[in-house]
Amino acid sequence: MKIDHYQTQLASGSHWSLIVRKGVQLTLTDLKGGANVGMLMYNPTLLMEKYNAPDTLKCQHTFKLTRGHCLYSDMGRIFFSITDDHFGWHETLCGNSHAEHVASQWGKRDYQSDHNAWHQNGNDSFLVELAKYNLDKRALAANVNWFSEVRSDAEGRLSLSRQSKAGDAVTLRAEMDTLVLLHTCPHPLDKAEHYPRSEVSLTLSLAEPVQDDDYCLNFRPENRRGFENNALYHFGPGGQ
Repeated sequence: MKIDHYQTQLASGSHWSLIVRKGVQLTLTDLKGGANVGMLMYNPTLLMEKYNAPDTLKCQHTFKLTRGHCLYSDMGRIFFSITDDHFGWHETLCGNSHAEHVASQWGKRDYQSDHNAWHQNGNDSFLVELAKYNLDKRALAANVNWFSEVRSDAEGRLSLSRQSKAGDAVTLRAEMDTLVLLHTCPHPLDKAEHYPRSEVSLTLSLAEPVQDDDYCLNFRPENRRGFENNALYHFGPGGQ
């Protein structure tokens, strides 16, 4: 059976992974407001190739991620382009919450005692998904946090300044086959009184082919070189 559309929902404290094929678009929608979605990316045929946050920011001369930006691997290739964005600011500096952070902020809960009301953290969520592909903590990298705006004060201290509202969405177009890991655990700088209980919709659909006037392709000169690197990677019989 062939499908051209897939949708699911991720409750707070969830994790998810899939190999998203080139030419597929992934849309994340905050259903209740206040979501945070952590994301990591890997080349499924060369798992040592992974998302590179420093290169993604510096080559596009930016501190934030939004429409037009591309998500780069450490081989100079593009995993995803951000083709649509209702929120306008996503961060890739602060990493994940850890068990001790969550326990300190909201108290310790475990699945054995609290079942679906437990307090999961981003680091352990990624480790669970990595294990499905025979990877461990050595494969971790700086991740994207969708729907979380982080700003710096005059002394360089970072704080979570804004999160999304219900209905805010971001759409990513896969420029190569990509192993995607997601979690919906709290942002590491979240100081909410209660453990966040968000819900996120995840939709996969077919993207329109990239044209020469594509917004992401032309957003920065560096992006065009990234697309050229992808074209070389896919060159040859069976390439896309």
